Amino acid sequence: MREDADRPFFQMSGVSKSYGGAVALDHAELAVRRGRIHAVLGENGAGKSTLLKVMSGVVQPDEGTMHLDGREVSFASPAAANAAGIVCVYQELSLIPDLSVADNIFAANPPRRFGMIDRRVQRRQAEAALARAGASDINPLTKVRDLPLSRQQMVELAKGLAHEPRILILDEATSALTAADVARVIDVLKRLRDEGLALLFISHRMHEVKALADECTVYRNGRHVMSFEAGTRSDNEVVEMMIGRKYQHVFPAKPVNEPGQRGAAEAVLACRDLAWNDTLRGVSFSVRPGEILGLGGLDGQGQRELLLALFGVLRGCAGVIEIDGKAVSIGSPVAARANRIGMALIPEDRKTEGLMLPMSVRENLSFAALDRMSTAGVIDRDRQQSFVDRMMALLAIKSFSADAAVGSLSGGNQQKVVIAKWLVRQPRILLLCDPTRGIDVGTKQEIYQLLRRLADEGAAIVFYSTDYDELIGCCDRVLVLYEGRIKKELAGAAITEQNLIASALDLPVGQVALSKGVAP
Repeated sequence: MREDADRPFFQMSGVSKSYGGAVALDHAELAVRRGRIHAVLGENGAGKSTLLKVMSGVVQPDEGTMHLDGREVSFASPAAANAAGIVCVYQELSLIPDLSVADNIFAANPPRRFGMIDRRVQRRQAEAALARAGASDINPLTKVRDLPLSRQQMVELAKGLAHEPRILILDEATSALTAADVARVIDVLKRLRDEGLALLFISHRMHEVKALADECTVYRNGRHVMSFEAGTRSDNEVVEMMIGRKYQHVFPAKPVNEPGQRGAAEAVLACRDLAWNDTLRGVSFSVRPGEILGLGGLDGQGQRELLLALFGVLRGCAGVIEIDGKAVSIGSPVAARANRIGMALIPEDRKTEGLMLPMSVRENLSFAALDRMSTAGVIDRDRQQSFVDRMMALLAIKSFSADAAVGSLSGGNQQKVVIAKWLVRQPRILLLCDPTRGIDVGTKQEIYQLLRRLADEGAAIVFYSTDYDELIGCCDRVLVLYEGRIKKELAGAAITEQNLIASALDLPVGQVALSKGVAP
């Protein structure tokens, strides 16, 4: 029995894949065993996503072999991989918003009776799949569009489990989840491991890797670097394998004289009694030039809606928004980005809200500032090229060409494009909604450095993050939201994990004690 457990259930040998002149995989190796959770680690662009696409039949390798349960295999399509028992749950959702949860879970192969979809059986099977995914509270008849992103991700997991996989691949599938959902998923994955499934897990959240992984494999620049038993390498050693250099502290130093201590008259953005439906309930705060203001709290407490309200996306908001001490009406994103306000929003989901994936890097970088690149409605190509070259250099965007489809870039480089397209406008106020979700530690470090540099140059930054470490390391002040209200403001040395968690749970600061190594 032990000998069978030690034998790889799936093995990939010498697999290579190139796109034009760009090498995505270079003789990649991987061995996955039953009853084990195998973490695949690496920066964005290291080859992880291509590895999974080859494994799950999305793309065909240029060379190399794959063996499943001792037999050589190749998959011409994801359906062929699914039929063989290999199922992938991606960070990017494959759900159809206007269909119900049950319809989405069984979109490919619904239960039928007399040639028609058997709705009763489908609902029962959907309930079973949701329960297996740890999401039995989701009504299978609810339309997907009515669920928050974190719950949609749980539906995506249930959809994968409904295929009864022998190998389950999770590609950053926890990045949009709340802390409570992550805890449920960790329990689910451990149970699936105990049932004998082989699990492949990709995450840039090291505390999740430590909580789950039995074995780890690191990739860099499309090459296999090392495989090792989980817990046998320190965090710093793992990160250094991933980035190929010594790992330095990720967060830049904060200014000695905190901008949050300056006079209220210096505020560039302020709002008073901002309200929207039952989601925002009388929010009041201000942010000053040179300040990074964090938004904390449990997911779904109004943080995203606050940023959308400030940027003119939401309709029917009450309250007052002031720019430079004067009340303004921001009725649309066009009004928000106008020069007199100078606001930019980095949205939560880069794939659907921040980019046009089939279009080029050049076109995506130009969208937000076409008026600055045009004369009499005609784009000045030389001016456009100058903007594009400057932004690609400033954010170190890795693409073999500015004319490449932005969808062909790694997740980290896509996020850089989302940020860069707004920096072209040189915004005075920058709103960020969980901007490092699903990107690697190296790119995160670049974004942290960029935010501090922009603040040092006078930008006012409002930064929502579900990662407590980011709030602690990046922000001058943090506003903790609870049920649509600001429950606590933390500044300076008071911005600690314990205080953030206590405030998020609406408990008095200082009453939460964390055990060593336990993630929030």
